[in-house]
Amino acid sequence: MNDSLSDAVETALGASQPEATGQQHDAAKPHRKKRVDHHLWGTYILLTLVALIELFSASIQEVSSNEIFGPIIRHGRFIAAGLVLMLILQAIHYRIVYRFIPLFVLGCFGLMLAVKFGGHSINGAVRAIEIGGVPILPAEFMKLGAAMGMAYILTKTQLENKRDVSWGGAVAAVIFMIACCWLLFEHGLSNTIVVVAICFSMMLVGGMGLKKFGIILLFFGLVGGVAIKVKTSVKENVELTDTQRQALILNHESTDVSAASGRGETWRNRIARHFRSDKFNDTLGPDNQQELLSYVAQAHGGIIGVGPGKSRENARLPLAFSDYVFAIIVEEGGLLGGLAILAVYMWILGRSAKLTVSFRHTMPGTLVMGCAFVIVFQALFHMAIVTGVVPVSGQPLPLISKGGISVLATSLAFGIMLSVSRHAARVSDSKAAQRSEMEILPENARSVNPVMSGNVE
Repeated sequence: MNDSLSDAVETALGASQPEATGQQHDAAKPHRKKRVDHHLWGTYILLTLVALIELFSASIQEVSSNEIFGPIIRHGRFIAAGLVLMLILQAIHYRIVYRFIPLFVLGCFGLMLAVKFGGHSINGAVRAIEIGGVPILPAEFMKLGAAMGMAYILTKTQLENKRDVSWGGAVAAVIFMIACCWLLFEHGLSNTIVVVAICFSMMLVGGMGLKKFGIILLFFGLVGGVAIKVKTSVKENVELTDTQRQALILNHESTDVSAASGRGETWRNRIARHFRSDKFNDTLGPDNQQELLSYVAQAHGGIIGVGPGKSRENARLPLAFSDYVFAIIVEEGGLLGGLAILAVYMWILGRSAKLTVSFRHTMPGTLVMGCAFVIVFQALFHMAIVTGVVPVSGQPLPLISKGGISVLATSLAFGIMLSVSRHAARVSDSKAAQRSEMEILPENARSVNPVMSGNVE
């Protein structure tokens, strides 16, 4: 079924070279030996099982008397949809994915612009739009779009026989990063940081020379620092959310609209509160209940946890099913359970790195690592927030946190990785198989994997 689906899609899209003959098509067969990557499949299945178990416990605040299984059934539907999407993608040759990257990125940009100029607020920030009555958070797709866009740029601009990209490619990468950051910056600092981390990591994987990399890193360090300084210094009169108004009333503060000063003020307060030496001595209040109850949940879990479904803090911890689901995992699974989940995500990164060094061409490696960075960086950021390593923010735990768009975006990333691992030729394959792959790849995607190229310029 998968093979016939792949052939049908390729035929419909005309993805093969226009001049290809029947003999050339036959010659392409050796490199299309199907490989099922059990590592990626195993981590995907494991994470979805953890999601179904932990979200049943973490979603207690959304459970009604006549709909006990409602929240987990709704999330299960998104997991099922994500699985279907992943199965379709892994059957399609990755060169077709490559051809559609510009269209995907433009779609992400369009959705982000729709949010920027006509979105509605979630948790104090404009993040979502509604399509057919369903709220959509385009930032989840934008992270993957940033990785795919960088893969496209780096693949096209790789210098021949050198582990570097052209200056034109470096400039294109900078412009692309600025566009992504501009679209995300107003909606959330954490998403912007994740995208910047993904893009810089992609530059290293894509073989950008250290000189160019250093210049771009310095440039973004300076520009980013100035942008954050300006954002956190400017007062903005914005409408108070119900949560903000309630917090002000409980703290006996003014609820005048001028009291709300926008996301910059929120960022500054979170950063200042995070780095106070006595923050763990604070009393529980509306402004710190998420982080403090998160620490309480993790402390309650101890080393081995209290057991699945036995969380005590799931009824009190705000957003236990999404932004703080890792706290419930640690409470029920203990330190060992938390470390096990961390190991699963790191396994995805390690497996992707191993696949990347085995590919003959740049394009499949950048696609795989880009998707891995999207998944793993989000997971690491989520865990760092929940455990108090970095200031409070909102970042889903891929596949586990409740949120349909996040699940679909993560499944899309897994599907792309599986497509590459299934279809791409390895350096261990025959020379004929490697030549066959090069013949069917787009001409601008035939650069040699930088791992096998010359020294860094």
